[in-house]
Amino acid sequence: MKTKILFLYAILVIIGVSCKSKPAEISSQSEITAQSTDSKKMILAKVYIKSGKESDFIESARIMIENSNKEEGCLGYMLYQDPYEKTNFIFVETYKNQAAVDAHFAAAYFKEFGPRIADLTSKATEIKILDIAGEK
Repeated sequence: MKTKILFLYAILVIIGVSCKSKPAEISSQSEITAQSTDSKKMILAKVYIKSGKESDFIESARIMIENSNKEEGCLGYMLYQDPYEKTNFIFVETYKNQAAVDAHFAAAYFKEFGPRIADLTSKATEIKILDIAGEK
């Protein structure tokens, strides 16, 4: 009986120690990820165009796509059209880091693009900037 109690106590100690160490590992990994300020970035920009204005928008977007893909920190800049809702588009952009995103937003052709397509849009563009997980 004494052996069984000692055995159960040992198991409880092992379980208690292992449960305490796991959250510490997880939090330290979270801190490392959260502290990464130079990670690759992805931008998703959803654009909603008035019906019948799709080809005008695509033509205006070509300038933006060509110039953006030439940027030093741009890893890719593509435009996609929803096959089921032809007036919905999404730009998928990837950048080396936040500095590259900032440079993109500061470019003259970027600043000119919004006013150029303003009459073509049916509602406000939705933009999300994401860190690419595990990428630097």
